[in-house]
Amino acid sequence: MAHRPDGLPVGLLFSPHSLTAEVEKTQIRATCLAIEEVNAQGGVNGRPLVPHLPDIGAGAADYRRAAERLCAEADVQVFFGTHMSNSRKATLPVVEGRGALLFYPTLYEGFEFSRNCLYTGAAPNQNSVQLAAHILTRYGKRVFFVGNNYVFAHESNRIMRDLFEQAQGTVCAEIYLPFEVSAEALQQVMAQAEALAPDVIYSTLVGRDTVKLHEAFARSPLRARGVPIASVATNEADLAQMGAELAEGCLAAAPYFSSLRSDASLRFVAAYRARFGAQAPITAGAEAAYSQVWMFALAAAQAGFAGRAGQAGLSPLLEALGTVRFDAPQGPVKLDMDTHHSYLWPRIAQASAQGVFEVIGEAARRVKPEPFMVQHHFGGAYPEHV
Repeated sequence: MAHRPDGLPVGLLFSPHSLTAEVEKTQIRATCLAIEEVNAQGGVNGRPLVPHLPDIGAGAADYRRAAERLCAEADVQVFFGTHMSNSRKATLPVVEGRGALLFYPTLYEGFEFSRNCLYTGAAPNQNSVQLAAHILTRYGKRVFFVGNNYVFAHESNRIMRDLFEQAQGTVCAEIYLPFEVSAEALQQVMAQAEALAPDVIYSTLVGRDTVKLHEAFARSPLRARGVPIASVATNEADLAQMGAELAEGCLAAAPYFSSLRSDASLRFVAAYRARFGAQAPITAGAEAAYSQVWMFALAAAQAGFAGRAGQAGLSPLLEALGTVRFDAPQGPVKLDMDTHHSYLWPRIAQASAQGVFEVIGEAARRVKPEPFMVQHHFGGAYPEHV
């Protein structure tokens, strides 16, 4: 198989302009770090990975246009990225139509399969189930939903509602807000929550809107009464924006938090901060972005991948991806090629007074992905799943 002398082009689909730009910045950095490490070790069969990072706008269609441009102008067949579900869904038809491959490093709502996509972030059975169990065990059965008005929030809330109702819980309200929501709208949401007196607020707001929610919540008597905000989407980039005072006490579920003290995590954090700064936030999305580059590189070397995919050409690479094991910062991970999702390590964390997510519960073993939630239910009880 002929090797092109100019290296193996890969596309990075992250935006510095989107609502979730701060967490996407962590994913760009982690992707670049992994590419640098792979290239320092000889690349893929002697060929360096050559990253192409276009300036992508804020909208979902901007990601699609960037993917089209990279395919046409740079002969890119492998992509790392997109973040919000609307940008992934906008980009996938391009990837599928070109016979290319997208590695998607972000938690999402599940209920999707594409032969041309590898999902390396958490599926709902790897975060929502664990977070619901933790809330029900430690806080109570009355939950208040607030989220952005798009597919991730609607589907995540549907799953969380099912889990709470299995435990005879109550969803007090389910509110959806536009992107870039106003402070006034969030004050009205807080007033409604105060009247309903939930045990927990479950947020599916993302990016800058998460920070605004915590600003409104700080002025609410709910916080003083110990009612937490819980989320599967809030991350260290959000904490860095809101500051320790606003962040303290919030709950999150993810496979990785940068406070994890395993050897693999410590190496990753040290390398990341040596490259990007001692205060640079590191998120679960960044960890997945880092790990998926390595999994691709290992599989591509094994399959003799030369950069040309096409639907038929994908088969050897996909077959190799099914055999790859990687000692990721979260713990050893692998791909489940029946679903194209990843075996991951669910964890629950709470933000400390220092504005750091401290792990308060974790799985004893990695959890098989079930993106369609076929087998997951509480069955009348809600034991700790971490």
